[in-house]
Amino acid sequence: MNCKKPVIIAFVAGLALPIFAAAAPATYTLDPDHTHPAFEVDHLGGLSVWRGNFKKSSGTVVLDKDAKTGTVDVTVDLASVDMAHDHLSEGMLGPAVFDVANYPTAHYTGTLGDFVDGAPTTVTGEMNLHGITKPLNLKILSFKCMPHPFFKREVCGADAFGTFNREDFGIHAGKSMGFTMNVTLRIQVEALINQ
Repeated sequence: MNCKKPVIIAFVAGLALPIFAAAAPATYTLDPDHTHPAFEVDHLGGLSVWRGNFKKSSGTVVLDKDAKTGTVDVTVDLASVDMAHDHLSEGMLGPAVFDVANYPTAHYTGTLGDFVDGAPTTVTGEMNLHGITKPLNLKILSFKCMPHPFFKREVCGADAFGTFNREDFGIHAGKSMGFTMNVTLRIQVEALINQ
């Protein structure tokens, strides 16, 4: 019986394990054409709901499927806000709301968690908006990874949901007219794995 062969195999396998472990986390870059953070806000204390989205955002997701861990880092260009009403969109840029002259971006960082069947279902994080950083947790309503049919590399997509009070970030516009301060986030995102 040749005892050297099993020893050699074990030695090679031992060398390979750290390589596979180190390669497990993958970094994905947000696809700006398929990532549009959206929000809903009250109009006149329940008269209707205004909806808007941001046309420009960037960022990365780091995902380790085996370890069931990951992080999110997203920057939103606030000047790209679209309320489907030109005058209202312009008003959002001023000092009463986003004040983009002083605070041109919003920044969100978070940790993926509560994995179910290999997919994260929550993000525990914080958002910087209007110069103020506060905790903001998101619920992931759907999450899927697949080979992209055009780019021929893996793409992951998610739909996330969260709420916050805009007064916590120093934005009080509309309060004197009875607007509620709660904001609902509905975030669609797609991200391609880095080559």
